[in-house]
Parts: sequence; structure tokens; C-alpha cells
Amino acid sequence: MSWRIRQAVLSDLEGLFRIDPMAANDAGRREWIERAVGSFECWVACEAADESALVGFGCLSRQFFGQWFIALVMVSSTHRRCGVGQQIVTHLERVTCAGKIFTSTNASNGPMRQLLTRLGYQASGIVENLDLDDPELIFVKFLSSS
Repeated sequence: MSWRIRQAVLSDLEGLFRIDPMAANDAGRREWIERAVGSFECWVACEAADESALVGFGCLSRQFFGQWFIALVMVSSTHRRCGVGQQIVTHLERVTCAGKIFTSTNASNGPMRQLLTRLGYQASGIVENLDLDDPELIFVKFLSSS
């Protein structure tokens, strides 16, 4: 199945917060998502027939050493393992128009690591001590410049 990817707007915020389990209890996370939406750095995946039916979202940033970085990809629990995450990541790659893009995930996040491998990302480093006993794995993908 294919979903429509569009730029997130402020009226999407409550839907984004429902998709992201951390946003329920973390005001800082909600503020970060709101900032990403307000800065035009967030895209949502929605049902083609109903743009208000959000199924996932992804956020880009240039705060990673000035490089494009996929800072967050979230898919609703009912739409995981259906291709939504892949479609979001692929869309974010396209909108950067860059030669390379970075992202990261916890070592414990097997599904995201598998997705990144399938999409051609390669290991680029490890950051210890962000989360206790769960290193952050950095990945890079070299994109065609065309």
C-alpha cells in the first residue's frame, strides 16, 4: 500500500503526538516536534483518501555537523511493518537534494536497523551513554547527486 507524504502543518500536531509514544509524557519532545513542524522540517504520511488520517511522520535537521540528518521517524503502532517507514525515509532522502544523509537509531531497535540496511544505509559510528546500555548507532547513505 502507498500513502501520501506531505509537509506537516500545525493542525497535525495532536495527531503527531498520538503517533509518538514519548510525546505523551514529555513536554520537551512535543516542543521539539512543534518546532520541526513550524520550521518546515517535518513530513507526514497519511491515508490517500483522508489527509487528516496520519499514519506516520519523519523529521529532518541540519544540526548534525551541518549535514542532513533524519532526526526522527515514527509510524503508528497499527501501521508498522507495512512500508510506511520506508516511504517516509525515501521521501526525506529526496527532499534533501544532498549527496549524503545521516540518521541514527538505538542498537536495540532491530526493525529500524533492518529498514536502514534494506535502504542502503551503512554504519558510520556509535555514540555511547545517551541511553543506558543501548548505544546510538549512526548511519549514512550516499545519494546520487542527480
